[in-house]
Amino acid sequence: MTPGFLAVPERNVYRLRNATVASPLLSELPPGVPVSPDGLATVDVVVRDGRIAAVVPPETGEGPEASVDLAHGQLWPCLVDVHTHLDKGHTWERAQNRDGTFDGAIRAVSADRAARWSTDDVRRRMEFGIRCSWAHGTKAVRTHLDSFATQAAITWPVFEALRKEWAGRVELQAVSLVPLQTFGTEEGDALADRVAAAGGILGAVAYMSPEIDALLDRLFERAAERGLDVDFHCDESGDVGARALGRIARAALRRRFQGRLVCGHCCSLAIQPPDVVAETLDLVAQAGINVVSLPMCNLYLQDRVPGRTPRWRGVTLLHELAARRVPVAVASDNTRDAFYGFGDHDMLEVFREAARVCHLDRPYGDWPRAVTTTPADLMGLAGGRIGPGLPADLVLFAGRTWSELLSRPQADRVVLRNGRPIERRLPDYRELDDLLG
Repeated sequence: MTPGFLAVPERNVYRLRNATVASPLLSELPPGVPVSPDGLATVDVVVRDGRIAAVVPPETGEGPEASVDLAHGQLWPCLVDVHTHLDKGHTWERAQNRDGTFDGAIRAVSADRAARWSTDDVRRRMEFGIRCSWAHGTKAVRTHLDSFATQAAITWPVFEALRKEWAGRVELQAVSLVPLQTFGTEEGDALADRVAAAGGILGAVAYMSPEIDALLDRLFERAAERGLDVDFHCDESGDVGARALGRIARAALRRRFQGRLVCGHCCSLAIQPPDVVAETLDLVAQAGINVVSLPMCNLYLQDRVPGRTPRWRGVTLLHELAARRVPVAVASDNTRDAFYGFGDHDMLEVFREAARVCHLDRPYGDWPRAVTTTPADLMGLAGGRIGPGLPADLVLFAGRTWSELLSRPQADRVVLRNGRPIERRLPDYRELDDLLG
C-alpha cells in the first residue's frame, strides 16, 4: 500500500479520490458514473466535519480540498456484525471441543460456563472481542447472551456496562439465548422483563417439539407486551425434520407481530424436499422474517462425523431467500470457542468466506449489503451505506477488484470513524492467559 493511501489529511474538509465502491453500497449512484459488470463504480467522496458531504464522479486534476488518491482501492462503509456470541468467545484453550461436533460444543461450553463465567471472566472476554471488531472496522455488533437464570444475573449487567462504555464507537445489542421451553415457565416472564429493562431483543433456540406452537405464541405475546424485537436460533442441524422456521413464520402471522423478526442459521432448510422449501420460503417472505446465515461456524459444525468427510456445507438457502426478497445477512457467530475454534471478529473475513462457500459471486450483485446495509437495517441503525449526510465511518482497502480484495486479508486497511483514522492495534491473546490457564 502506498504512503499516500495512509495519509488522510488532517483537515476538516478533504476528498477521497478514485475510490472503488460496490454500487449497492451507495445511497445513490452519481449521474454519469459507469458501473462495471462486477457492480463496481469509481467515485470521489468529499468528507466535511466528520460526515460525507458529497459522492461525485471522479475529477481530473486537483480539487479545492486536500485529497488522498485511493488509486482505485475499494471503499466500504463500516461493517455490521449482527449475530455473535461474545460471552462464549476466546475460551478454546480451556474448553476445547474434542470431536468438533455440535454435541461436543454444547458439553464443553456448558461445563465451562458452570465453572468459570464470573463477572470478570465474561467482561474481559467480551471486551476482547469488541476491541477486535473495532480494529477491523465494525461499527455495530449484536450478541446472543446465554441467559439461564443464574448466568443472566451476571452477563446482562456486564453487557449493559460495556454498551455504555463503547457508545459512539461500537453500537452493541444483546439477545437472550435460552431454549424455547423457558418461555413456558415463570423464568421466561422474568427473563423477558430483564431483556426489556436492558433494551435488548427477546430470543430463544427454536426446535421442533409437540408444544412448539404454544411456546412460540407465548414468546411473541411477551415480546409484543414489552415492545421487543425477536431473534431466534433456528434449525441449526442437518435433520430434515427440523422445520421450526415455518412454524415461526406461521406464529408471527398468527400473532400479527409488528416488531423486527430475525431467524439465524436455518441450516436444515437446505436439505428439505422442494415442496417443503417452497412453502417455507413463501411463509418467511409473508411474515417479514430477516434471515442471518453463519457460514463459517455452520460449515465447521454441520455434517461433522469423526473420520468422515462432510457431504454438505451446512448453510441455508441464501440465494433462494434473496430471490423471494427476504433480507439476508451473514455474520461471525462464534469466535475461538467450542462451536468454532477460529475467527477474529473480522467481517471482511466473513464476507470473503461466505462468497466462497455460498457462491455470492458471479455476479456479486447486492451481496456486499449482507455485511453492511442489511444488518444495519435489521438492527434499526442508519448505517451500512455511503451517501451524503452520513457519518464518514469508512473502511479503505488496497484491493481494487473483487479478486484482489478477497484474496488477501487486507490487514493494511485504514478505518475512518467520523472521518479520522483510528488506531487499529488488535488486542494480544496473551492478555487472556490468566483466564485460560
